[in-house]
Amino acid sequence: MGGDGGAVVGFVGLDLFSFELASSLLRSGFKVQAFEISTEMVEEFTELGGCKCDSPADVGKGAAAVVVLLSHPDQIQDVIFGDEGVIKGIQKGAVLLLSSTIPPLHLQKLEKQITEGKEQIFVVDAYVLKGMSELLDGKLMIIASGRSDSITRAQPYLTAMCQKLYTFEGEIGAGSKVKMVNELLEGIHLVAAVEAISLGSQAGVHPWILYDIISNAAGNSWIYKNHIPLLLKSDIDGHFLDVLSQNLGIVEDKAKSLPFPVRISQMHGDDTSISLAKIWEKVLGVGILEAANKELYKPEDLAKEITTQAKHVKRIGFIGLGAMGFDVDVLVIMVTNEVQAEDVLYGHLGAVEAIPSGTTVVLASTVSPAFVSQLERRLENEGKDLKLVDAPVSGGVKRAAMGELTIMASGTEDALKSAGMVLSALSEKLYVIRGGCGAGSGVKMVNQLLAGVHIASAAEAMAFGARLGLNTRKLFNVISNCGGRSWMFENRVPHMLDNDYTPYSALDIFVKDLGIVTRDGSSRKVPLHISTMAHQLFLAGSAAGWGRIDDAGVVKKQDVLKSLPSEWPFDPTDDIHRLNTGKSKTLVVLDDDPTGTQTVHDVEVLTEWSIESISEQFRKKPACFFILTNSRSLSSEKASALIKDICSNLCAASKETDNADYTIVLRGDSTLRGHFPQEADAAVSILGEMDAWIICPFFLQGGRYTIDDVHYVADSDRLVPAGETEFAKDASFGYKSSNLREWVEEKTAGTIPANSVESISIQLLRTGGPDAVCEFLCSLKKGSACIVNSASDRDMAVFAAGMIQAEQKRKSFLCRTAASFVSARIGIIPKDLVLPKDFASDKESSGALIVVGSYVPKTTKQVEELQLQHKQKLRSIEISVEKVALKSSEVRAAEISRAVEMADAFLRAGRETLIMSSRELITGKTSSESLDINSKVSSALVEVVSQITTRPRYILAKGGITSSDTATKALKARRALVIGQALAGVPVWKLGPESRHPGVPYIVFPGNVGSSTALAEVVKSWSVVAGRSTKELLLNAENGGYAIGAFNVYNLEGIEAVVEAAEEENSPAILQVHPGAFKQGGIPLVSCCISAAEQARVPISVHFDHGTTKHELLEALELGFDSVMVDGSHLSFTENVSYTKTITELARSKNIMVEAELGRLSGTEDGLTVEDYEAKLTNVHQAQEFMETGIDALAVCIGNVHGKYPESGPNLKLDLLKELHNLSSKKGVVLVLHGASGLPEKLIKECIENGVRKFNVNTEVRKAYMDALTSEKKTDLVDLMSATKTAMKAVIADKIRLFGSAGKA
Repeated sequence: MGGDGGAVVGFVGLDLFSFELASSLLRSGFKVQAFEISTEMVEEFTELGGCKCDSPADVGKGAAAVVVLLSHPDQIQDVIFGDEGVIKGIQKGAVLLLSSTIPPLHLQKLEKQITEGKEQIFVVDAYVLKGMSELLDGKLMIIASGRSDSITRAQPYLTAMCQKLYTFEGEIGAGSKVKMVNELLEGIHLVAAVEAISLGSQAGVHPWILYDIISNAAGNSWIYKNHIPLLLKSDIDGHFLDVLSQNLGIVEDKAKSLPFPVRISQMHGDDTSISLAKIWEKVLGVGILEAANKELYKPEDLAKEITTQAKHVKRIGFIGLGAMGFDVDVLVIMVTNEVQAEDVLYGHLGAVEAIPSGTTVVLASTVSPAFVSQLERRLENEGKDLKLVDAPVSGGVKRAAMGELTIMASGTEDALKSAGMVLSALSEKLYVIRGGCGAGSGVKMVNQLLAGVHIASAAEAMAFGARLGLNTRKLFNVISNCGGRSWMFENRVPHMLDNDYTPYSALDIFVKDLGIVTRDGSSRKVPLHISTMAHQLFLAGSAAGWGRIDDAGVVKKQDVLKSLPSEWPFDPTDDIHRLNTGKSKTLVVLDDDPTGTQTVHDVEVLTEWSIESISEQFRKKPACFFILTNSRSLSSEKASALIKDICSNLCAASKETDNADYTIVLRGDSTLRGHFPQEADAAVSILGEMDAWIICPFFLQGGRYTIDDVHYVADSDRLVPAGETEFAKDASFGYKSSNLREWVEEKTAGTIPANSVESISIQLLRTGGPDAVCEFLCSLKKGSACIVNSASDRDMAVFAAGMIQAEQKRKSFLCRTAASFVSARIGIIPKDLVLPKDFASDKESSGALIVVGSYVPKTTKQVEELQLQHKQKLRSIEISVEKVALKSSEVRAAEISRAVEMADAFLRAGRETLIMSSRELITGKTSSESLDINSKVSSALVEVVSQITTRPRYILAKGGITSSDTATKALKARRALVIGQALAGVPVWKLGPESRHPGVPYIVFPGNVGSSTALAEVVKSWSVVAGRSTKELLLNAENGGYAIGAFNVYNLEGIEAVVEAAEEENSPAILQVHPGAFKQGGIPLVSCCISAAEQARVPISVHFDHGTTKHELLEALELGFDSVMVDGSHLSFTENVSYTKTITELARSKNIMVEAELGRLSGTEDGLTVEDYEAKLTNVHQAQEFMETGIDALAVCIGNVHGKYPESGPNLKLDLLKELHNLSSKKGVVLVLHGASGLPEKLIKECIENGVRKFNVNTEVRKAYMDALTSEKKTDLVDLMSATKTAMKAVIADKIRLFGSAGKA
């Protein structure tokens, strides 16, 4: 529809932008009508030929398109849906253009309301802005988004209204999203620009000189070019900063909701009513305005002056990488860093020794200003009249070859004149910077600061845009014409989008250059927040091994840039549950190793497949059950025969159970290893031809994605095509193709050509939903092979829902999938990770058994990390592959016996025991020979596990074949229940009662899952070491309303009595060492306590009690105690506060909790006696000040005593305790009561109700020990040890129950 057709366009609201839009339409021949309350704006509009309307409803009448100006969500109801709202007058088939910056979610809800309420209204979001590039400077641009049919319908009006139109098909709201990305860049660029000017000013370079040079260099950006002059003139509008800060807050909120880490966009300022320069002078301590007002000069003019007066040069020497010396007038050094510069000048055969007196050294490298200044002094001290010119270059290799470099030179006038001719010849632009040697490097440093930040921010912004669902190429085109653009953005982002990392400049260059920036900022005390974050980002890329690729490679640490459509907005899980309770088929998963259960829970696994067992499952009518085939460990022929056998039994069991209907899933490896197509062919030979084979290797927890038919494996934050990974080189199941169409052709040897393989795209899943999937599957030619693309669990759920719909239309499928499909197909809702507390295994005292057979490099790395992190408790037994697979049966048997004997000893001692095959991979000449070797190794591991007599706390098997054989052959399990996951992708089974160790948790750890630390993380989370933080114990007690017993110990029997009682009662506890006990037992006593706490199966901490001197406490802080008591009760209040504060500050630096006492208890403890007249209660008013010392716990004196209470019984001041608790709870300080021995149960409970969280117990436990010594008529010391320990343990257990901590571990 063109303007000459006389189409009517309406406007609701006119501002400066929409007025220009309306004017453009009028000039193009459209009829325009508008509603606006501003009389002045309406008059101008009517003078141009527009028609005035009385209400928004009138605007819609007869209009082919209506532009509605919305600045806030609150306007929606009145303007759109009110009594006189637009919707009342708009006609069917009209286009509704929402000119808005309100959040996308509001726009999407609005679109839904409009389209539901009135059919055939085409809604488009149109964000209007002005271009800021040279090409579109000041011209109107529109970013339009909406459904493709809506965009098509709106195109004529949009094109007529602006000079540049960008369209994003899909969800509306793209304009607001682009605005967020642009503002993210603008905010980062502004902060970086101010940091750069501040650093340069502090380095002595005139701010206006910095501005002039960098605005024509790689560090330039639109913000720098347009806002730094305003900054230097103190002319930036405070409102601009308010708006920018507010917008960045919106960006951060959106990023958190996605979630998406915006690492370097941290800008917050409070007082934006004053100039930005003043803010930064306050924050950074740099006088920018003062520096800007200093005398100005022109570096170009100085350069001309120097070159005009330059001395004649006969001989020029160059040093690149590697030192050399010769007879020269000027020596030019172009090396990479300071170390190389040092080496070529002063290293072995360095140039300084060889060059003649009077030589001028030109250092044309990017180094720190401080290094240049130091080098100048060293050259002067040589006594050879050596001069230095600091002359860093800019422009890169390409410009160097063309003679178009920019050089920023500094030095003495004599040095500059000596090198003037050389500098002029090397450069297209030469700047001479005043300030002496180092000033030139100061300018280069500032430029590199900006360039580095701009690269990092470009990567972050583009990744953020991709995460928002924007097409990143279109996003780049828009930003290139907006305020978020920079020279580096326009130069590097195309590299990122093309995934091309041929170096423009290596990433390590910016690691070095931003390192110079951060060090210089530190030395000059200029805080550089944005620059430091950018440096960390480049460091992360370098650490990942990308140092020599292009600096745009920093994006590889971000989310994948390839833009995908937004996910299907509705979660189909409820629909899947509904469909599964109807006529849905049972999902029977034939798992080629046990790891296929890694995404499910509360699902049964059969390890044998008799007709009776399968029939029993069908009668239960489950949504799903697994049959563990372990076929990946078999030859192709044996695997095919096995699948035929199982399928035959499935057919028979189905007939026995009223023709139970089922779908077969051949669950295979997500990295494409296994017997395909042999197993599928075998299944079809028994079950008959299917409508389609479904191939779906997506597995989120393992980082496996299928996008555009290419299957990827995640490596850190990168996606690597599967055919390029270690998995593709598998000796038995290797392959070359990453494209799944081509993979099918490769694996079927051309029987199924790549061009015949069908594909369900992510586009279809995310825009069409389950109905589109069903329609696609129903349209497939019978016997087709169909790939499913997927990049999220939602994609998988959408496919599963569509597939169930197709099955209910009598379509049949054979699925070759990874684990994620199974959980999606049965509608699994994830649950929390499984921990030892979910079993009874946390009460076991034996060690855990870890069996490793997998050979993939990932497993080897994980085992190395496990051994590194758990070397204290872990014991490793390596079984020689050569001995068990290639040597005689006698050698094999001896190797197995050795491993069994060691394993039993380690497990009985409570050690985590690792049994693994030797890590050297031994393969056969053929894939069959390799499988045979693997089988022998696996059978050896099975024999070892089956001969171990000690019941392990839990069993972890690493690797598919290993975990299958261990479960079925070594542990004799016929069935198991999947309880959940120990880690994402790592299932935990509960073995059936027929197994050798019923009830023992069985962790199935796939060989190809998890990071290098994943195995160590699982072992740690399943460890019986319960943590030793006294503070954490007391905070848990505070939250749970109970108290912890702290028991004084003097010897091994006492330590064991506390730990054993705590373990039997499943309670936390505290081992206390009094100075009197420490004087006798010394460091060995403390070491015993710490070791016992570390070995305990419940949380036990170690506490130093009653440190009355600084000497005692300083020693205690170095001995490994988890907490200390600072006892200054014998001091005056002022002295006590000072003493306590000093120790608290020292302890806090070591993360050690501090308890202190206010008041003083009477009684005797470990030889220390306090008379009644010396005792005093805790003063509440003093307590308030005392808590300001930073203590974590306060030992109160409320009438409690050390030792025995008088015959009349204890007389505790509970009202005082209540007051103290009210105060301490506000301060985050827990209360402690010493002298708990002899307190009756009623008083104990009242103390707990009033906030006591730690009771010190000594007298009663000591008495039990002494009574056992005197009453027992034992003559053997061992019997006496046992008797005393038993006596103490009974008292301790009673106290634990009394304090309410039993069962709280």
